[in-house]
Amino acid sequence: MKFSVLSLIGHAPHPLTGQLAAPADRFAEVVGTAEAAERLGFDAYAVGERHAGPFLSSSPSVVLGALAARTSRIRLLTGVTVVAVLDPVRVAEDYATLDQLARGRLELVVGKGAEAGHFDLFGLDEERQWDLQAEKYELLRRLWHEENVDWAGEFRPPLKNVTTLPRPYGDPPRIWHGSATSRNSPELAAKHGDPLFTANAIQPRTAYAGLIAYYRERFAAYGHDPARARVAAGSGGLLIADSERQAIARYKDLYEAKVAQSFRPHLAGRPGYNTPFRTIEDAIANGPQLIGSPQQIIDKILGWHAVYGHDLQSLSVDGFGLDHAEQLETLHRFAEEIAPVVRREAPSTLWADAADGSPADGDGR
Repeated sequence: MKFSVLSLIGHAPHPLTGQLAAPADRFAEVVGTAEAAERLGFDAYAVGERHAGPFLSSSPSVVLGALAARTSRIRLLTGVTVVAVLDPVRVAEDYATLDQLARGRLELVVGKGAEAGHFDLFGLDEERQWDLQAEKYELLRRLWHEENVDWAGEFRPPLKNVTTLPRPYGDPPRIWHGSATSRNSPELAAKHGDPLFTANAIQPRTAYAGLIAYYRERFAAYGHDPARARVAAGSGGLLIADSERQAIARYKDLYEAKVAQSFRPHLAGRPGYNTPFRTIEDAIANGPQLIGSPQQIIDKILGWHAVYGHDLQSLSVDGFGLDHAEQLETLHRFAEEIAPVVRREAPSTLWADAADGSPADGDGR
């Protein structure tokens, strides 16, 4: 198993104290956390993209550029690049520039995004979100894999003999498809033989298991080697204590206040937006949150692996309101007490196996 740390750069008041960090301080925390993740041996660090709600992640390429300058080994991911609302030419240029700065350490996770409000912000019809996603992704793919591109589509002016610059550092960066609730993203990933990144953040495990099973079925149906069907999984946040009892005592008020703060009534009833695991006890027992003792978290990740067969596990430490020192301590405990066991029990050749198109670690893809 490989491990990635994700930040959506949330910027809501602390759910218990109401305190709100200055934006510059939040960005400094993200940079510091990425540096710590590299020192601790995590494989990747991801920055989300949000254009609505209390987040500071509207320009992930800028943030990842800062991380590229402060790290040397760790892979840099997006989580997700909201390609449905963006110009693929701009995405190709921005992220190829970042790939050059990072010397081939970049990978994209693309998706239509988890905030309905961004379609209105960009003057786009939310009813066409999957059409936007498919067309824009396929153009981005061509721009990175081809030169002198001629293209015509529905959602932007045609292109004639276009080669975007800079080109990626080496081979085009791997592109994962983020999937939370719909089969559209697994279908698009399977069609192109791309990997799938399931959100695994809010719904019960069975929902994500169904999306992954569909992806693997369609991946083979499109004629791709099933052994090349890579899967990654997110999680609903990480809180570690010495025991379940201590986790509940330490984090119950914090967890449940954050759930209440994050509830979006206008999206009630739409899957993937509001967690059904509203108590910490339910989250520990049944949810995609990683809360409890190291052994409980090991067991939960390995339980997911038994169902998902995933290669990469993503986790977040800044979503519940922990101060930065406690975030770093949480990462340290995960790296020391949890990651070695999971790596041993669920080994992965991701980023080290030429069979999936990726040279060994340190060589880019």
